[in-house]
Amino acid sequence: MPSSARPYRGVFPVVPTIFTEAGELDLDGQKRCVDFMIDAGSTGLCILANFSEQFVLTDDERTLLMETILAHVAGRVPVIVTTTHFSTRACADRSRRAQDLGAAMVMVMPPYHGATIRVPEAGIVEFFQRVSDAIDIPIMIQDAPVSGTPLSAPLLARMAREIAQVSYFKIEVPQAAAKLRTLIELGGDAIEGPWDGEEAITLLADLDAGATGAMTGGGYPDGIRQIVDPYLAGDREAAVAAYGRWLPLINHENRQCGIATAKILMKEGGIIASDAMRHPTANPHPMSRDGLLDAAKRLDPLVMRWAR
Repeated sequence: MPSSARPYRGVFPVVPTIFTEAGELDLDGQKRCVDFMIDAGSTGLCILANFSEQFVLTDDERTLLMETILAHVAGRVPVIVTTTHFSTRACADRSRRAQDLGAAMVMVMPPYHGATIRVPEAGIVEFFQRVSDAIDIPIMIQDAPVSGTPLSAPLLARMAREIAQVSYFKIEVPQAAAKLRTLIELGGDAIEGPWDGEEAITLLADLDAGATGAMTGGGYPDGIRQIVDPYLAGDREAAVAAYGRWLPLINHENRQCGIATAKILMKEGGIIASDAMRHPTANPHPMSRDGLLDAAKRLDPLVMRWAR
């Protein structure tokens, strides 16, 4: 079953960043968002990820959010802090600061910038080695297409074996299940956490491949728990049935409303005052929003009634 102690297993959704209609940080709304996500069964949380719109935040805002959220969570669940940066030094500094504030883990993408600036394999290994040397908590490598950096399963397994803190992997590339299987085969016990990502659209296949954690959107962790809990407890049939029930909503998040999904659901449920995205990110088309709410209301997730 999911656990709040290592090895971390279960459902660790990404916390959205809550803004006012004017585009300012809404720290009171942010705290309510976090409280809901914990009450909805999140085994742990991830902050400042791409699904948190980390790319529209200033450095000062990132620091304020990290300090505010970690203090508000106050150890109720483990918190993963995304510390990705192209600069090795900046990433190591961010990671050390996260550790000092109480983060359970950091999540880091390989260094990349724009569409073309990439680092060769030797530089990637040295990057993660230096970040590892700076901290004493686990590093989750985020393997996602947005970085434009291929990370082969042999490379990931090698880093798990050779770099002390590299032990968790969020795999969200095409054919994720096949990559998870290969990674587990090559890395053995060094792979402490093979995890699913991408809003759970491949969750069942990834669990079949050996995934022990899921990092999804933040709108309905109670629904994702209905899939992950029975699977990890050995009841695959119950997990398959639950996956079938929740798949229309998962699909709508993954293919239609994306990053805005959790905030749309939280606003509809009265948890936050605004579901605004920060410019230049646009909100989904109103009909996409309506389709999302229709899919959600058929499932009665806690997000629709937590604040009522």
